[in-house]
Amino acid sequence: MISHLSSLVGFIIPLGNVLGPLVVWLIKKDTMPFVDDQAKEALNFNITVLIAAIVSGILTVILIGFLLLLVVGLGWLVLTVMAAIKANEGVSYRYPFTLRLIK
Repeated sequence: MISHLSSLVGFIIPLGNVLGPLVVWLIKKDTMPFVDDQAKEALNFNITVLIAAIVSGILTVILIGFLLLLVVGLGWLVLTVMAAIKANEGVSYRYPFTLRLIK
């Protein structure tokens, strides 16, 4: 659960949404298999969200980016909370639309 919720650090620290899950993964990857899996999942999702936010930011030039930024932000928040709830229940959560960059 902490691996998913650690991405909320992004509200306070720039790129904290990527750094939080990265730190959890690096610390716990060898000792806790479930945390390893969920931290990688959270890290992949937050990297995907970062890419989507950058593309949306670029598209603000043609105005559609503002709507996309809103959708990306709300989707990120809702899916992060859902993942934390599932992980707290002991269920392995898979984010939809996620690039699996870290395996």
